[in-house]
Amino acid sequence: MIPYGRQDIRPADIDAVVEVLNSDYLTQGPAVPRFEQAMAERVGVSHAVAVNSATSALHIACLALGLGNGDLMWTSPITFVASANCGLYCGAEIDFVDIDPVSYNLDPVALEEKLRAAKVAGRLPKVVVVVHLCGQSADMKSIKALSDAYGFHLIEDASHAVGGKYDGGYVGNCRYSDVTVFSFHPVKIITTGEGGMALSNDNAVAERMRLFASHGVTRNTEQMTKEPDGPWYYQQVALGFNYRMTDLQAALGCSQLSRLDEYIVRRQYLADRYDHLLGDTPVVTPVRSVDASSSFHLYVIRVAPSHRQALFEHLRGKDIGVNVHYIPVHTQPYYEALGFKSGDFPEAERYYQEAISLPLYPGLSESDQDYVVATLKEFFSS
Repeated sequence: MIPYGRQDIRPADIDAVVEVLNSDYLTQGPAVPRFEQAMAERVGVSHAVAVNSATSALHIACLALGLGNGDLMWTSPITFVASANCGLYCGAEIDFVDIDPVSYNLDPVALEEKLRAAKVAGRLPKVVVVVHLCGQSADMKSIKALSDAYGFHLIEDASHAVGGKYDGGYVGNCRYSDVTVFSFHPVKIITTGEGGMALSNDNAVAERMRLFASHGVTRNTEQMTKEPDGPWYYQQVALGFNYRMTDLQAALGCSQLSRLDEYIVRRQYLADRYDHLLGDTPVVTPVRSVDASSSFHLYVIRVAPSHRQALFEHLRGKDIGVNVHYIPVHTQPYYEALGFKSGDFPEAERYYQEAISLPLYPGLSESDQDYVVATLKEFFSS
């Protein structure tokens, strides 16, 4: 079957991991800080904190920004559930902002309308998590202006957008946010197996994220509440978690990062090719933002709701592993139990009824891509 996404592992990646296996450190060695520094330099940000998943990165980002009981966090309903769950982990209340019908990202117009009403009601969010769906940045300039006006923190969930660009810089530089989060899951742009990273230009926020990622334990005397007993001394100064990345993962990440440009060029080439090959079909192809360069983690088409399931099953029946990204979070049973219901965010629900993710990954051959398109056209010609 042709999958919708697939990792690209080469001998250099294997050699990098084997080198760690033959070293003195499997975890908490030199590979993790090396990976953090390489990513920070790549995107142009001051601090990078590598962790064991993007979900963990979202959690520590929320904690570092002070999100807690009684606070509100807003995000997009079209995302994986982790973008919302991270707020619940902190004891906050979750709400959603509908998506823009063109970009499928959080809609700044809908956000502004919701903020106006929330200000009147005295229920403004403390944190807004903005998801860069499929790898294309949301309209961060507009959202940052609203953040400044209404006083909330911004987290960019850029799990899809490693290597993407926005407003002349790399996604992850935190020019328009407090924290950016990356994912290194196998189907993402680069992989560490599982893994994530939280990036920030704020020294204090980065320090808190690093603390929360490692049990809340520090050996930094400046963070301690009393003089150490000796050179062996450590203190737990916060309630943290074991979210650390291993050196094995980081070594793989460093090796993969060296090919990031190659991966992005290939993904964008295949996306352009899809645009061309699907031009005479009734599907809606992705719209490119003039302010952003997508890393194209996903290539999502939209079809008439009456065709979506039949097309999905037709493609799957021909060994094409299409998928749907995503089921609106507010329609999940857990969130329905919190009071959300179908109809709350109509644009997100309309998107869900029409969306199909076609295969897209660096190793996708042109012949396999031609087969995907021919099979899709076969459906509409039958």
